[in-house]
Amino acid sequence: MKTAIRSGFAIAILSLATINLHAQDVLSYVDPNIGTAHSRWFFYTPAAVPYGMAKLAPSTNGHYGNASGWEAVGYDTRHNSIEGFVHFHEWQVGGVSVMPATGELKIKPGELDKPGSGYRSHFDRKNQIAQPGYYKVLLDDYHITAELTATKHVGFHRYTFPKNDRSRIIFDIGNTQGESGEVRDAGVKMTDATHFEGYVITYPKYVKKYDPDGQVQMCFYGEVSKAPASVGSFNNEGIKQQSKEAKGKGAGIFLNYKTQANEAIELKVGLSYTSIANAKANLAAEATGLTFDKAKQQAQATWRTELGKIMVQGGDRVSKVKFYTGLFHGLLGRGIANDVNGSFPRHDGTIGRLPKDKQGRFSYNFYNTDAIWGAYWNLTQLWALAYPSHYNDYVHTQLEIYKERSWFGDGIANSNFVSGVGTNFVGLTIAAAYQVGIRDYDVNLAYQAIRANELSGKDRKEGSGKMDVDAFVKYGYSPYLDGDYNTDSTGSHFSASHTLEYSFSAFAAAQMAKNLGKTDDYKLLIKNSNGWRYIFDKDQKLMRPKRADGSFIDKFDPAEPWRGFQEGNAIQYTYFVPQNPKGLVDAVGKDEFNTRLNNIFETSENDGFSGGKTIDAFAGIKSLYNHGNQPCLHTSWLFNFSGKPWLTQKWTRAICDEFYGIEPIHGYGYGQDEDQGQLGSWYVMASLGLFDVKGFTDFRPIVELSSPVFNSANIALGNGKKLNIQAINNSKTNVYIQSASFNGKPLNNCWLYRDELMKGGKLVLRMGSKPNEAWGVKVPPPSVQ
Repeated sequence: MKTAIRSGFAIAILSLATINLHAQDVLSYVDPNIGTAHSRWFFYTPAAVPYGMAKLAPSTNGHYGNASGWEAVGYDTRHNSIEGFVHFHEWQVGGVSVMPATGELKIKPGELDKPGSGYRSHFDRKNQIAQPGYYKVLLDDYHITAELTATKHVGFHRYTFPKNDRSRIIFDIGNTQGESGEVRDAGVKMTDATHFEGYVITYPKYVKKYDPDGQVQMCFYGEVSKAPASVGSFNNEGIKQQSKEAKGKGAGIFLNYKTQANEAIELKVGLSYTSIANAKANLAAEATGLTFDKAKQQAQATWRTELGKIMVQGGDRVSKVKFYTGLFHGLLGRGIANDVNGSFPRHDGTIGRLPKDKQGRFSYNFYNTDAIWGAYWNLTQLWALAYPSHYNDYVHTQLEIYKERSWFGDGIANSNFVSGVGTNFVGLTIAAAYQVGIRDYDVNLAYQAIRANELSGKDRKEGSGKMDVDAFVKYGYSPYLDGDYNTDSTGSHFSASHTLEYSFSAFAAAQMAKNLGKTDDYKLLIKNSNGWRYIFDKDQKLMRPKRADGSFIDKFDPAEPWRGFQEGNAIQYTYFVPQNPKGLVDAVGKDEFNTRLNNIFETSENDGFSGGKTIDAFAGIKSLYNHGNQPCLHTSWLFNFSGKPWLTQKWTRAICDEFYGIEPIHGYGYGQDEDQGQLGSWYVMASLGLFDVKGFTDFRPIVELSSPVFNSANIALGNGKKLNIQAINNSKTNVYIQSASFNGKPLNNCWLYRDELMKGGKLVLRMGSKPNEAWGVKVPPPSVQ
């Protein structure tokens, strides 16, 4: 029964067989291969546990590096050879590659288009298995079966060799992997017949740009199940036979074996960002006596439990695959950077230590994380619904950063600032956490940091973003600057999108100030939240960049990206007023607002709600609507505020059905920027029919309702309550809500307060094929609180 409760089933008695079957079904709906064309470095890591440090995956092009620091690299479904299996996969963090081989010794991975040029091997995807917590593939060139799994801090490998007198395992440590950037130093050695250790220190591009005195250190300590017959080493200077140690750039070792047919050799590799000693401690704590099969079983049991917190029924298999793969990515995303003893890396090279609670346990985890830009419309809402411990970890991570650096960091790689968007939504994210009751931290410290993030540019570090915040506070908007994407204390080339973003985050800070009784701060911040009005062109009824002298920019093309708007254009960003939808609707005019926005979606549907079938992360930034990137992710929900909630129901359901796919190429659109679980989390929330345009930043947050994809959903809420959502008469065509009730009482609004929803119970939505234009329109969601 504990399993049934944990998984969120609303059934009193189930046989053990039924529970196991249902749990296995949840796992079988996850396909990690979805969206692996043009996917980011951290996207494809099946051999991992939720938010683990050890994220093992095959690489097809990892050693090519990443010239711009963020584009697609690592594993691409269009490639047909594997160059190694890498342990670290985070935003700007990558390293420690292992590859089994036979035959002639090769110490370079070789090139994709040159077979035999290195130790990489061809493979056939029919011989590949990727599941949550497990990966398996046959390396055709060597007839070796490779298998991977993991605990939080330990990577497990099992390589099954053919009969061969020249079998080996190659540790390629000192070369670029994915987003790692330049390798500054590396070392690896055998410490005895079966144990090895090492480190690699890298200088990723975004560390170099935003935190130039920083670096990323990755350490490991491991054991191999069979002592090698001999060991050799290599680095950029060449190969040394009968050598057990290598140092410097290009450092690596190879373990030589004579193997029998179907002989398996296993590795356990403890990882750490702080020291080899802590990597060894992580290995001992998590892997002592743990076999590969047991580790796999344990990893997949963890995934079953976590995925099982939201159980959906009804709907077709395709929708369930989208749902659970999206949830998988949402729970895989960020990764812990602390060790089992609470150590975590600081920017200055020292080691921090997490505090313990009254029970002697560590109170939270410290994360490496991509920017939180846009995550208030997906990931944080998912965390707040059913996974609040992850939200709590994120808040504490940023407070640790603030205590060391005096600023929030948005994107974080080993306490280095690596945000690539030049803004900073950490304050908003923490303010929202406070509003949903996640408050297990120093609230006064958090507010102090949030206030500074919104109002202060003095001594601000570039990597903390918002370098134009002083200008925003002075003018009420960020003035437009000509030039090559520059931002300084006088304004920004991305001035219009910054103005809209800072207005939203000022609103979030204002609500927290109001909650804390800080009246003067509230008045100032709520004033700043109206910054969007300064750049609203009343003639064109579009957001338009404005110069410091108060004039709008000339030669204005509303569809042009990158001029005043980051990763988007004026048409897309005009709807970026989540803190005051009614204000925007009134400024445009309700009828024109609805007509224009509905036309945008009708046109965008022809391009799959993004950039069509172009495989590129920025394929949709010139389009009218772009679901493949963050700035648009709330737009389809705005009809709830403009008197036509049935259009929110229509278009959110259409996006779920058409933008999202289950193929390696069409996964999250074609040109996607999934950002560590964001687009997957959006699908989860939208398919449940739950969302908040304001990202829970309101004084009393709400939840807006739309068309659920599934007939039934049972959610184990993060507060221990249960929520059941029933969609009666639901189908592919019955996408419109006809009526609703919550816990037996009629629900006539297209929204309800979040604190009411979190009490749990039953939400019933009756669906039909035609809009009920009388439902949900009498009392719109509160726009200003």
